[in-house]
Amino acid sequence: MMRKITMREALNEALFEEMERNKNTLCFGEDVGYIGGIFGVTRGLQEKFGKERVWDTPIAECTIVGAALGMAITGLVPIAEMQFADFMAVAFDEVHNKLGKWRYMHGGKFEVPVTLRLPIGISGGAGPEHSQSPQALFVHSQGLYVVIPSNPRDAKGLLKQAIRDPNPVLFFEHKKLYEVKGEVEEEEFLIPFGKAAVKKQGTDVTIVATALQVTTALEAAELLEKDNISVEVIDPRTLVPLDTDTIFESIKKTGRLVIVHEDPKRGGTGAEIAALVAEELLFDLEAPIKRVAGPDVPIAQNIHLEKYYVPSVEDIIEAVKETLD
Repeated sequence: MMRKITMREALNEALFEEMERNKNTLCFGEDVGYIGGIFGVTRGLQEKFGKERVWDTPIAECTIVGAALGMAITGLVPIAEMQFADFMAVAFDEVHNKLGKWRYMHGGKFEVPVTLRLPIGISGGAGPEHSQSPQALFVHSQGLYVVIPSNPRDAKGLLKQAIRDPNPVLFFEHKKLYEVKGEVEEEEFLIPFGKAAVKKQGTDVTIVATALQVTTALEAAELLEKDNISVEVIDPRTLVPLDTDTIFESIKKTGRLVIVHEDPKRGGTGAEIAALVAEELLFDLEAPIKRVAGPDVPIAQNIHLEKYYVPSVEDIIEAVKETLD
C-alpha cells in the first residue's frame, strides 16, 4: 500500500519505527525533544519514548558527536541531530578523526553505529552560517558513509538503513525538501547504500544531481524534451559509497555529462564525480563535462540574493545545450 506523505513525515516514521524496533536506539540534539526539532522531524518522539531516550542537549556540537561515539562503542545506537549541517565545523575533529577512524584504529573490536542527521541548503534568508551544503568536506573523509536523499521514500528507506548500519553515517537532508510530498509504502523497507536511482531515462545527455537539484534537473529535462533533447537523470542517493556503475553505464550511452549540486563548484561533490568519469570514460565522452553548482562565495542572507546561489532550471538547460554544441 502506497500513500503520499512529506519527507518530514517519512523521516519521522523511520525514527519511530527504528526506536520501537531496538530499545538501545537513542535520539538527541539541540531542540529535538520538547519541541520536536526546529524542522519538526523528531516531533512526538519524546512523548512516546521518554526523556531517557530522547533529550535536548546544550549548544555543544563537539560534545554531541563525542557523546554519540562513546555511546556507540559501548553498545548503544545513537541518532544525533546537528540542527544545521554548518555546525559540523565545530565538531570537525570528532567527525573527521574519531567517528570515521576509531573502528579501524582499534582493529575492528567495536562497531560505530552513529547516525548524524544534518539539515542542509539555502532556505529563507538563514545566512552564510546556516545555509551551507558541506557534504563535499566529508566525502573526502575516510570511514564515513555520506547519504543525501531527494524525496520522501528515499529519505525513509535510507535513514532506516543508516540507523541499522554498524558504521557512522552522515545523513544530509535539504531543508526545502521537508514539505515535499511523495509516495511511500506502508510496509517496512530499507534502501541499500551505493545504489543510484535512474529518475528519468534518456539518450542524449546524462545529468547527475543530488538533493533538491534532482527535482530541478527533472524539470529541466521535461522542458528539454520539447526541443527533442532526451535527458537521463540520475540521483546517486549516496555519495559514499558512490554507484559509479550506474553513472558510467549512462554516460557510455549518452556520451555527455552535466553534474548539478548546490554546494560550491570549487572542490564540490561534482568535482569527484567528474574526476572519476575523466579517469575511466574519457574516450566515451563526446563533450567536456559541465558542472552546475553554487558560486564560491559566502551565501547572502538577503532572500532576494540567495536565490542566485541555487542552480536553476535555466542554468541546467544552458549547460545541457552547451554539451550538445
